[in-house]
Amino acid sequence: MAISNEFRVVPSLPVRIFVGLAIAFLIIPLVIVAIVSFSSAQYMSFPPPSLSLQWYERLFSSPQWMQSLWVSVQVALLSAAMTLILGTLAAFAIVRSSFSGKTVVLALIIAPMIVPTIITAIGIYFMMVQLGLNGTVTAIAIGHSVVVLPLVVIIISTTLQDFDIRMEHAAISLGASPFTAFRRITCPIIAPGLLTAALFAFLTSFDELIIPLFLGGPYTQTLSVRIWNSVMLELEPTIAAVSTLLIGLAVLAMLVAPLLKKWSAK
Repeated sequence: MAISNEFRVVPSLPVRIFVGLAIAFLIIPLVIVAIVSFSSAQYMSFPPPSLSLQWYERLFSSPQWMQSLWVSVQVALLSAAMTLILGTLAAFAIVRSSFSGKTVVLALIIAPMIVPTIITAIGIYFMMVQLGLNGTVTAIAIGHSVVVLPLVVIIISTTLQDFDIRMEHAAISLGASPFTAFRRITCPIIAPGLLTAALFAFLTSFDELIIPLFLGGPYTQTLSVRIWNSVMLELEPTIAAVSTLLIGLAVLAMLVAPLLKKWSAK
């Protein structure tokens, strides 16, 4: 312990100031948006003349905003479910198997993280038009799954690399079938990683804008698309209220992720 303390690097004062300014640069706009969402003014203004919940009341009483919220929840849940199943299977194949072309397969899975989202959206759009699914929740969820899948595969693959496969082999040697060993041994141990992957898949899908712009329809506008349209057509403080709720959702995810990590360690 004394050796580790001896070689511990303490950041200098300029580094601390720079880091503090960088953090402030990222956080202050979020704080301003949150404050504006409680404004009593009838237009976007900062600082607000007084505090009010009128924009939250308008948000939750608006059929259009509630419909978009419900569409976003459906899309995010469906996308998270699909990517969790496909990502788990892909992660097991990548971590547990050795086959020719494994690097190429992994590169293809990771490709949506590298290719611009708008290119992926255009390709999926033409495919959904041929299938007659364009403008549906299913089409948006499939499009989101393509973008979210690499993230899920990376998280679950990392979890599987830390898993001691000997416990699974021991269960099989004692008479359990491979599926039973996975269900009773592997799955409970890697559950925190699965939940973390599902959480980030849900949030990524919930916030995605480009794909719903191409695949959505008049009755399947996600929350991000409605925010975009509101910013383009009418700038009202309701947008700040919606943005604050999305910020709160992201903060909640950041708080839950360390708890899942501690659970995994136990």
